[in-house]
Amino acid sequence: MKKLFLVAAAALLALNVNAQDKASKGLQGTWWAGGQVAFGKSDNGVSETKTNTFVPIVGYFVAPDVTLGLGVGVIGSKTDNTVTSTTTAESSTFIVQPLVRKYWGLGGKFFFFGQASLPMTFSKDKISDDKTTSVGLDVAPGFDFIVSKWMTVETSFSLFNVNSTTYKPNGGDSTSNFNLNFNPFDVNPGTRSVGGLRVGVKFLF
Repeated sequence: MKKLFLVAAAALLALNVNAQDKASKGLQGTWWAGGQVAFGKSDNGVSETKTNTFVPIVGYFVAPDVTLGLGVGVIGSKTDNTVTSTTTAESSTFIVQPLVRKYWGLGGKFFFFGQASLPMTFSKDKISDDKTTSVGLDVAPGFDFIVSKWMTVETSFSLFNVNSTTYKPNGGDSTSNFNLNFNPFDVNPGTRSVGGLRVGVKFLF
């Protein structure tokens, strides 16, 4: 009887240690996926513009409250003259964006995070063959809510960013410019390089 009691006590102790260890690790070792997929079309009777965005992001929690991620994708745009049936504008952009994010618990399933990303874009005008390259640094705070063990809902906005852009026209000299933006209250869709609320979902696995 005493041996049976000792075995049961040892088993309970092992389960408790394992549960505490799992709780302390939180999301450490968890993969996640998110990103943006969008398709758009506008027609004013004279021209028709189609746009598409596909930028998946995959990340991994290297610590209970720190995750690293990488987004890779493309953005395309094409405008056709519906009267003459000719293409007047067409461009494609390749995007690479590594990121790091730090979380702080607010209680329950709510978390606050700070994110720093390094977006790099490589664009080409398919009509003129002009090329544009951009490298930036973006700092974005946000909030994350855990809906279930496999999904969260998050919202964030760009607080600060710097950007260096190089424009290389076909057959001409390249030009460069540098921009620094800080305006967390900018919600104008026409100037949403900083500000602008972003809402999305993240899947855990």
